[in-house]
Amino acid sequence: MVAENGVPADGELVLDRLERPLRDLRISVTDRCQMRCSYCMPSTIFGPDHAFLPRSDILTYEEMDAVVAALVPQGLAKVRLTGGEPLLRRDLDRLVAMLASRGVEVALTTNGLLLERRAAELAAAGLDRVTVSLDALDPIVFEAITETPGKRVQDVLAGIGAALEAGLEPVKVNAVIRRGSNESEMVRLVDRFHGTGVQVRFIEYMDVGNSNGWRLDDVVTVTEMRAVLAAAGHRLEAMEPAYRGEVAKRWRHVDGGGEVGFIGSISQPFCGDCSRARLAADGHLYTCLFATQGVDLRPLLRPDGAPMPSDALPIGASLEERRLPVGIIEAVGERMESIWRAREDRYSEARGEATEASGVGIALPRIEMSYIGG
Repeated sequence: MVAENGVPADGELVLDRLERPLRDLRISVTDRCQMRCSYCMPSTIFGPDHAFLPRSDILTYEEMDAVVAALVPQGLAKVRLTGGEPLLRRDLDRLVAMLASRGVEVALTTNGLLLERRAAELAAAGLDRVTVSLDALDPIVFEAITETPGKRVQDVLAGIGAALEAGLEPVKVNAVIRRGSNESEMVRLVDRFHGTGVQVRFIEYMDVGNSNGWRLDDVVTVTEMRAVLAAAGHRLEAMEPAYRGEVAKRWRHVDGGGEVGFIGSISQPFCGDCSRARLAADGHLYTCLFATQGVDLRPLLRPDGAPMPSDALPIGASLEERRLPVGIIEAVGERMESIWRAREDRYSEARGEATEASGVGIALPRIEMSYIGG
């Protein structure tokens, strides 16, 4: 049985070995970013001489669209555009329009520095929601974390305001909390966005990639975070999940001032309901944020070795007008189905079990977060 929009009913979904469907795809549109956040792209690794992907290796928008077209019949319902910093990619509104025409929800995660000038055009193209990464409001703390001038906090806040004006609600603000770095910013962030409709979500510092110097001692757990807010007088009550696989545990202000979310990948892993895959900018497909390797889809997307050319059609052009190669879409769909059916990733749960047993955890090489998005 297939729904009207072409998405199969739950009983017909493609499931992995733990019976998890593929509902969400995160697409990294670029590996570049103008910030150097310590937990993601520390400047000691991503310095002036760092070799980013050459343009010829990065997927075209048509190729990204072809992957989404292949996955919608398998149950894909949501696409999130990430990076690096996705707003560094030109004409991103064109990709948004292409994906929106597929009938999927289209969301964006950004550092917000360029959002003020782009929010309206992205909303007009069909963007549904936006999440802004903002780890601190204090300019000194912001600069220490991002290695970006602290005055640019105002640019991020202006971007959030522009997103609200454009109707991209609810706007979410993500803050990664690291002990000894920005715990003091939690109350400041909740106070700043209380009653504005912006949802603040606090994320436990994760061991993503190999370069951020992660230590368990640096993790501020969700339980500790809630205690900090409670001590500051913020009374919160738990909410039911909006859907299976929702990453954040949602809490609402008792006074009606909105929601706060907590993402506890370390202390409260959620692998059992994970329905996400990640497509890197160079076409590698990863089935876990903590993956050690991916599957290169470029040989299927580029059977003759050349990137799929831009069709240069206007925003809103129909699927028929774009004339995506049917054979390529079918080949990607078959490959992705085989990958997903073989999937058994549960890294966060396994890490927790290993840490409990040995006190050490798992030491495996992992893909950098800036490469496949958060």
